[in-house]
Amino acid sequence: MPQLVLIRHGQSAWNLENRFTGWWDVDVTEKGAEEARAAGRLMLEKGLDFDQCFTSVQTRAIKTLHLALEEMGRLWLPVEKDWRLNERHYGGLTGLDKAETAAKHGADQVHVWRRSFDVPPPPLEPGSAWDLSTDRRYAGIAVPDTESLKDTIARVLPYWDARIAPELKAGRRVLISAHGNSLRALVKHLSNIPDDEITGLEIPTGQPIVYELDDALVATDRYYLSER
Repeated sequence: MPQLVLIRHGQSAWNLENRFTGWWDVDVTEKGAEEARAAGRLMLEKGLDFDQCFTSVQTRAIKTLHLALEEMGRLWLPVEKDWRLNERHYGGLTGLDKAETAAKHGADQVHVWRRSFDVPPPPLEPGSAWDLSTDRRYAGIAVPDTESLKDTIARVLPYWDARIAPELKAGRRVLISAHGNSLRALVKHLSNIPDDEITGLEIPTGQPIVYELDDALVATDRYYLSER
């Protein structure tokens, strides 16, 4: 049976500071690094192993994957990095303190930007300090200036279909280290969660989620590894 495990990156510096992060590249905190190591130890203890790994091109997800694999003695596993597994782009909210933003725009408006399915935050302004259009890792890519969850799903699922699903169908065991919203996109797809429910799904940092799939990649079970 195909084996799939998802991990949201360990706590990042901006998670700790309660700032909107999105595509901006921040590192994990020491707590986040330990969350990643603990995930690796748990997967090793539970007898999990992998053949292929996927992650975004953002440091916090890459480092989480590497730290977990190091604990498993599996740093040599093949890893494919792709921007389509990046976090949702938070546009003009990038870098802002969440509490201060709520005080300025109202908690209801910020809730819409954060949790609606298809309403994106305000776009990033041209010349913003958070503009990544000249970042080398995105050469040849039209970097978005904002994204809703719907937009994020629209880039994640074609990558799933083209690169990840074929690995699973070939019988390879797959580990994905990514972000809250790119993982929401996958969970929504695999668990067939409605649009109005997926935005309320919380995915904690550093907690491996195990999917049991049939040969057609239809989910038969989803659970946190720590609960089994």
